[in-house]
Amino acid sequence: MIHLVWPWVFIFIPLPFLIRQILPSAQNKATAALKVPFFKQLVKFKGYTPANAKWPVYLAGVIWLLLLLAFSRPQWLSDPVDIAQTGRDIMLAIDLSASMETDDYFINELKVDRLTAVKHVLKEFIGEREGDRIGLILFANKAYVLTPLSFDLNAVSLMLEETETRVIGKMTAIGDAIGLAVKRLHEHPDNHRVLILLSDGNDTAGILPAGRAAHFAGLEGLTVYTVGIGNKQNKGFFDNSDNPGTLNEAGLNVIAKLTHGKYFRAENYKELQGIYKTIHNLEPIDIGSERFHKIVEFYHWPLGCALILSFLYALLMNLKNIAFLTPANKAQLDPDKLGEDS
Repeated sequence: MIHLVWPWVFIFIPLPFLIRQILPSAQNKATAALKVPFFKQLVKFKGYTPANAKWPVYLAGVIWLLLLLAFSRPQWLSDPVDIAQTGRDIMLAIDLSASMETDDYFINELKVDRLTAVKHVLKEFIGEREGDRIGLILFANKAYVLTPLSFDLNAVSLMLEETETRVIGKMTAIGDAIGLAVKRLHEHPDNHRVLILLSDGNDTAGILPAGRAAHFAGLEGLTVYTVGIGNKQNKGFFDNSDNPGTLNEAGLNVIAKLTHGKYFRAENYKELQGIYKTIHNLEPIDIGSERFHKIVEFYHWPLGCALILSFLYALLMNLKNIAFLTPANKAQLDPDKLGEDS
């Protein structure tokens, strides 16, 4: 469907004609070799019929209409498309410490490290969250925001694919990651804020302890789902030893309880896939939808035509010795015939 954004610009159609009527005519500064005051009588006597040169006015009018059409911004609107809108703001906090290099996962019978397995599962999870805003937090010795909350899920997946371990250290700052998520989601609605924390649970670095960060997150209304990666090994609450290949479930479980979330354990790739399917169901896409139209702009077509006609108009107006005669009488200008008449 063709649509004009500013159709009111067509009220200026009579503007050039009004200006021509109000303002005085421009003086013709062109010098002539000979001025004949009885030119009309002369051509009438010789049988010539000067053509009525109105084409400049018509051409200028067409150019003016094309300019107004371009200014009105013609657009093509597609049929309305309903896009699901959940209003969920989900931050994914991914552990990039040395423990994520442990190769204890299998994808299609191929042994891979933990981070590779996480990437495979998260890409599928992100692709299913259409309508949500997703951001990425990476943490090791410190926590950083890799991508802010965004509806562009493809960009988030691409940034996730580029992540590598040991880039920001070898240790694990879980508390800083939770605190950073609280800061980023502070101004968003309480029931729409979710953090998915993926780690081995060993809080070995950072300024803010994991337990205190989880307490603050609970007070802020941030729901934290924790995912334990790796093999289980019994440890004390938030053990401060960074021992790659082990899983501290106690700390991750407490974080989930303090924030009214849930703890998931993923000892293999299939369990990891099942965890994100469960989280997807816990945070369903069912809040509503918004209607959108695809818009294609067409203003450049009439604008381009107006520019081309303007150049043509200027060229024709500056040509010398143009005779505005009707086609029927052009033959009478033959020099041989004029000589015979004389």
